[in-house]
Amino acid sequence: MSPYALSMLMSSLAMGTIITLSSSHWFLAWVGLEINTLAIIPLMTKMHHPRATESATKYFLTQATASALLLFSSTMNAWMTGEWTIMDMNSYTPTTILTIALAIKLGIAPFHLWLPDVLQGLDMMTCLILSTWQKLAPMALLILTSHQLNTNLLILMALASAIIGGWGALNQTQMRKIMAYSSIAHLGWMTLVISFAPGLALLNLMIYLMMTSSMFVMLMILNATNMNKLSISWLKTPTLAASMMTGLLSLGGLPPLSGFLPKWLILQEMTKHHLGALSAVMALSALLSLFFYLRLSYMISMTSPPNISNANLTWRKKNDLSLINPILVVLSTMLMPITPMLLM
Repeated sequence: MSPYALSMLMSSLAMGTIITLSSSHWFLAWVGLEINTLAIIPLMTKMHHPRATESATKYFLTQATASALLLFSSTMNAWMTGEWTIMDMNSYTPTTILTIALAIKLGIAPFHLWLPDVLQGLDMMTCLILSTWQKLAPMALLILTSHQLNTNLLILMALASAIIGGWGALNQTQMRKIMAYSSIAHLGWMTLVISFAPGLALLNLMIYLMMTSSMFVMLMILNATNMNKLSISWLKTPTLAASMMTGLLSLGGLPPLSGFLPKWLILQEMTKHHLGALSAVMALSALLSLFFYLRLSYMISMTSPPNISNANLTWRKKNDLSLINPILVVLSTMLMPITPMLLM
């Protein structure tokens, strides 16, 4: 793709998100989301392959449906209340439609089916944008309207996301599909706590963005798209293989890594609201996710492929991403010491 076209698309992507983040009017928020969707579709189809075209088509159709629902809910709310302001969503039907629209945008269960298929057809860089940057605008709207949304509906969707996100990845071998199910599971945790403590949902989102970014950057450096390629990664870059193992365990939420921090705080918040049974089910669903992260860690660190290179050193390609990766790895694994500050 031409650098001019790429810079144009990336700036449109940034502009769309910023418009949505800074708007207080529903129509402006919708315009930002539309710019966002239209800017990423050419990035999806830059890899001329039938799978990429299929992914772009699926993504466009789901996002268009979600945008139509969002516009419909805000128009209905304006008709009922005479207000276009984002903070004034007081009627039951518009808030329910809005929740469904944002769930489709984000890929929260039971509206998650498009996400693994779309990610599988794209290159790693577009997958990274789709799993991180594209979550910001809908998540901001969800946090802004969290006090007006139906809590029971959000809890049901969160529970479904956490269970499906863990269950769906158990039999996957493709890294992009595993990362898609990981995204669904993490979004479940954010949706669960968003009605009770929006600040915690924001913290979880920030940590999720750091962990997912570092994981995709490492997968790009290793050029690993499936589990078999991961098993020879320690031959290419032993240090990176060790970092990746730590990153995976952090995604799984093992202490004392960063991924444990939001899960711990969320479970603590839920028990404060006397939702012990719900907390227990969420903790058990985290074990499902932990199983496939542990399986990947085992593949990276403890298995040797049948065709080990006879040379002492394999060819090691210098990569531009090697500079940003150490920062992301540190952030995605070592944020646990800041917990006392957050709790205050």
